Amino acid sequence: MMKNISKKGNKRPLIKDIRRDKWLYIFLTPIMAYFVIFKYLPMLGTIMAFQNFKFSTGFFESEWVGLEHFKRLFTGKNFYMILRNTLLLNAGSVLFGFPVPIILAIFLNEVKSRTFKKVTQSIMYLPHFMSWVVLGGILIGLLSPSSGIINHILKNVFGIQPIYFMGSRFWWPITFIISGIWQGAGWGTIIYLAAITGIDPQLYEAARIDGAGKLKQIRYVTLPCLKSTIVVMLILRMGSMMDVGFEQVYVMMNPAVRDVSEVISTYVYRVGIEGAQYSYTTAIGLFQSAVSCILVYTTNRISKKVNGEGLW
Repeated sequence: MMKNISKKGNKRPLIKDIRRDKWLYIFLTPIMAYFVIFKYLPMLGTIMAFQNFKFSTGFFESEWVGLEHFKRLFTGKNFYMILRNTLLLNAGSVLFGFPVPIILAIFLNEVKSRTFKKVTQSIMYLPHFMSWVVLGGILIGLLSPSSGIINHILKNVFGIQPIYFMGSRFWWPITFIISGIWQGAGWGTIIYLAAITGIDPQLYEAARIDGAGKLKQIRYVTLPCLKSTIVVMLILRMGSMMDVGFEQVYVMMNPAVRDVSEVISTYVYRVGIEGAQYSYTTAIGLFQSAVSCILVYTTNRISKKVNGEGLW
């Protein structure tokens, strides 16, 4: 009985919490408004996936076609090409790019010179804050077969003939993955460095007393303590497996490599915005979101069974 009374006594009405922490709620209001206006309200537009939507008739008077656009999607000749490209580019980015921030964070944590560490961090973080229009221009300039410094080195140092990286079906996906790592590794390193700073120094001291060197300290102290952060980042990354960044692909792609570079986001832009096929591309977006939710849920379940940790 006393237990129930104490539980009721601990519950405060929402109005009292708002009055007590009114400034916190005020600061939170713009963020909540952003998500409601730009994330949740647009979900109402998914009704277009089941209509032949026209601006002249609007949502309520457009012709209802049911699953017609989904049938067109799954039977279309371009669907499996863009699905394959999206999954392969994302799989390559996860396989080769996901471990990079972890490795960089561990290496930087072991560096003793604070000046070197700060300079290195600044150099790594810089690409994250640059537009892909700028980064794409830099890449095209560096990889140009006629005047690019990369081909200049390959020809004069190694005797290799110039390679048209941006126009090759083999080299374009590799260039895409490497450039994505270049742009995002610095930002991911911040997260893992913050997690490393939260590790109890006594664990390292105990490892040193037991005779563990640097590699063993990383293996038996740093990596196990980073496990929960790695799991969360991997689950979140799996949620974007169906979404390759539009800006990066759009800036780097060209007609010569369209069959390996066309992904869902660029296809939706080309067909939906330029071709005004709003209902069809809304169906594509709904399919994309549904698969992303399934991937996040599945990854979380697997992680909880294997490691005992998950996002929820």
